[in-house]
Amino acid sequence: MRGWLERVGLGVGWCALAAGVAGVVLHFGAWRSRWLVLVASGASYLMVGAVVGLVIFLILRGWRSAGVAGVLVGVVLWTLVPAFVPEGRAADGPEVVVLQSNLLFGQADADAVVRAVRDNRVDVLTVNELTTAAVDRLAKAELGEQLPYSYLEPTADGGGGTGIYSRYPLRDTRKYDGFILNQVSAIMDHPGRGPIALFAFHPIPPPMNFADWLVEMREIREILDAREGPAIVGADFNATRDHAAYRALLHGRFAAAIDQAGAGLLPTFPNDRRWGPIIGIDHILLADATAREVRTLSVPGSDHRALLARVRLT
Repeated sequence: MRGWLERVGLGVGWCALAAGVAGVVLHFGAWRSRWLVLVASGASYLMVGAVVGLVIFLILRGWRSAGVAGVLVGVVLWTLVPAFVPEGRAADGPEVVVLQSNLLFGQADADAVVRAVRDNRVDVLTVNELTTAAVDRLAKAELGEQLPYSYLEPTADGGGGTGIYSRYPLRDTRKYDGFILNQVSAIMDHPGRGPIALFAFHPIPPPMNFADWLVEMREIREILDAREGPAIVGADFNATRDHAAYRALLHGRFAAAIDQAGAGLLPTFPNDRRWGPIIGIDHILLADATAREVRTLSVPGSDHRALLARVRLT
């Protein structure tokens, strides 16, 4: 009986280890298959299987199996642990509080958004899925009293609208051509730091149009690579840190606020399910700035949690 249980245990351990291997492969692969990219959204969860397998092998004293699992666990820790460890670099410039929020076809509670802006003294708000009706509701909720400057490209309905609200004046506004949804930017004139580039991005979700998502993520990287000076990006990239297309955005000057603050994986979607959120597809990226705190906020009426970052400029 004991031998049979050990064989079952070893089988379970190897299944867990296989899940860990799949997670690592999915994380590092630059996939061109829609289904592999979708599965890769949760690669970090699969990686945990390596730890489970190692524990099982150690309990059963399967030393060779444990050795294999130990190597894989090392790779997993090397991949995941940095997300939970603050970088430790402290910028000494002015603080800017940034809020990124997807409004779910404009249906998010406008009063809740404005309350989050007011209570957290937000300086920059980037919004996705902004509709003309949502613009009106945000105005009626007196968002303009907190953030009097804005550059908005809403749509009548659907999820194509995008916008930037700011505490400080905006200029050089731009809507980028060649995208299915609206992608915008502006220059914010900060009284203590001068011009800061602001971006609000929302590439097409890969389940809807995978080929265009790949193209749009590459085009966003080109836009960011061409930018010099301090910059803040608020976006629903429809991508997690397990997607190579997202990590490619971080190969240049830009860093993820979540990584800088050591905030972990911070899932933001879906927030309208009992079992959610489970994946982090909303992001704040920074250049010449450091995030010292990043957390999520629940916004009634939205299927995304909003992302809040306290940022120090260099």
